[in-house]
Amino acid sequence: MNPAIRGQSNPFQKSDVPMPRPLRSVCVYCGSRPGARPSYTEAAQAVGALIAAEGWRLVYGAGDVGLMGEVARTAQSAGATTFGVIPTHLFRHEQGKRDLSTLVITETMHERKKVMFMNSDAILVLPGGAGTLDEFFEVLTWRQLDLHARPIFLLDTEGYWQPLLRLMDHLIAEGFAPAEMRDFVTAVPDVAALAPALRAALS
Repeated sequence: MNPAIRGQSNPFQKSDVPMPRPLRSVCVYCGSRPGARPSYTEAAQAVGALIAAEGWRLVYGAGDVGLMGEVARTAQSAGATTFGVIPTHLFRHEQGKRDLSTLVITETMHERKKVMFMNSDAILVLPGGAGTLDEFFEVLTWRQLDLHARPIFLLDTEGYWQPLLRLMDHLIAEGFAPAEMRDFVTAVPDVAALAPALRAALS
């Protein structure tokens, strides 16, 4: 044995000391408006609290308005790590949040979505408008094409996403999407149902 390394521990030997788990990140897509019902705001706040309570990192669009702001402020106040991504042209409109753990400013919307996706382990879609639908269908399409295997959740607050789910069924019935497309998305009615499902997906 080389005397220079005699008595040293084997760096490849398994240690009894548990390794820290990697920080899990939840990418939240949601509206930059509050919506018409108080329940949407309450659900967004509950999501922020859940992310913090579970020790996950929030990845989102870096806005401080609408449901985006509600999720972020609640997560922050409860001690969560936050990772926001916003393009330059939306910084003023969405009141880009400067006090996040990490703030990334991109040139384009496409780059924004890519950075958010690449820094996430699961996708959670809250009520929102055209932008939220754009984000949802992009990750759903990528999943259908086997470009990723991240779990995708729809928070179906007060049945908000029922028309979307019916549209997906219509696409399948009319032969424009495979039947397994519905298996790529898990719809949950509230945060109480979301918590164990998301916990299992990130374990």
